[in-house]
Amino acid sequence: MANSKPTSLSIHVYNVGFGDCFLLSFHYSNDPKDDCNMMIDFGTKAAPANIKPAALYDRIAADIQSVTGGKLNAVVLTHRHQDHIEGFGRPVAGKIIRDLKPDIVVQPWTEDPKAKTNAPGPKSSGDNHLAFTERLANMQLLSEGIAKEARHLLDTDPHPGPQRALFAALEFIGEEGIKNPAAVKNLMEMGDEHAYVYAGAKSGLEKFFPGVKVTVLGPPTIAQHEQVKTERSRDADEFWMLQGLTGRHLISEARDLFPKAEKKDLKDTPEYARWIIPRLRRLRAENLLQIVRIMDDALNNTSVILLFEVNDTTLLFPGDAQIENWEYTLSKKDLMKRLANVNVYKVGHHGSRNATPRSLWNAFLNKGPAGPKRLRTIVSTKADKYGSLTEHSEVPRRTLVTALKANSDYFSTQTIKGKQIKKVIEVDF
Repeated sequence: MANSKPTSLSIHVYNVGFGDCFLLSFHYSNDPKDDCNMMIDFGTKAAPANIKPAALYDRIAADIQSVTGGKLNAVVLTHRHQDHIEGFGRPVAGKIIRDLKPDIVVQPWTEDPKAKTNAPGPKSSGDNHLAFTERLANMQLLSEGIAKEARHLLDTDPHPGPQRALFAALEFIGEEGIKNPAAVKNLMEMGDEHAYVYAGAKSGLEKFFPGVKVTVLGPPTIAQHEQVKTERSRDADEFWMLQGLTGRHLISEARDLFPKAEKKDLKDTPEYARWIIPRLRRLRAENLLQIVRIMDDALNNTSVILLFEVNDTTLLFPGDAQIENWEYTLSKKDLMKRLANVNVYKVGHHGSRNATPRSLWNAFLNKGPAGPKRLRTIVSTKADKYGSLTEHSEVPRRTLVTALKANSDYFSTQTIKGKQIKKVIEVDF
């Protein structure tokens, strides 16, 4: 007979490259049939070398099907970025996960399907949740246009070199924010129950994971923490209004401003005028990159943050939450006391510089010298895909990785090689 509390946990860390996918199998006895299984995210933006995303998703889904014995208790989608959601929309992999018949699907409050007609989150709140979610939807439309424009700039760039790296970065980040309708639809249709959560809300997970205390730390609603919107504070309304003109038309269709004008190769342009063309292209890309980075951060700030506690073991899974998302929790003394006891930390946003606040890191009491409860850190990432060394924004951030390696038992998916697709980390309660 199963225990009333889990005795151990197997964390299946899948190597999706630049993305996240985890399976948490809580063990209540020696019989796998008594396990309770939770899947967290399923996506990639840059798969590991020598494997295509479709094949990777199918292999991971098949492995999850095997490990769970054909039954998932919960699916958690932290937020809507491609590297967390895309797998749910793949024809084979998405169907496999849906057929595991999860009891509950947990998503951030911004994903509530009623958001377009009713305010999600706390129904009694008077703040404008509707406008916030509508802007997120508009941002995704604009992201689609920007990604297409980036591909157009890459395809028509006559000068390979540093400028092409700028266009590639624009495409990479732009594609991240594109709405994934197949994945969204699949998530809406799977699961007997759905929970659209915010800081302090009930997750609904404890019903299906006996003995596991689950606390939702984020994302906060606008009423709880107004600053969650500040990543878009640089003339945010004007940026989203651009979607109506630029996002849907000039960008998304990559149309020429003067389609009937005679086209000339750059070499046919007068030499005295050639210098301005690459500069204009670069300026356009840099301006779009500023916009898309703001949108990217805004979506990260809708990320679900979950704290799991079993006996004296604490696990923290924050998705891609960044500082504006974290600030609400960091201001709560009672929550900070509990966070101090974290034993397992899934490193936020693939190891980016603004997803592990120093105040959070400094609060962890189990970091430091080796011991039975020493902090264990897990990062799912792929280097050289996001950020810049010169801007000190590379992912994973070197200074953060140095601190993690020195003060915790550190694991990175980048160490998974060959035909392996995962690492299983065992946690005893």
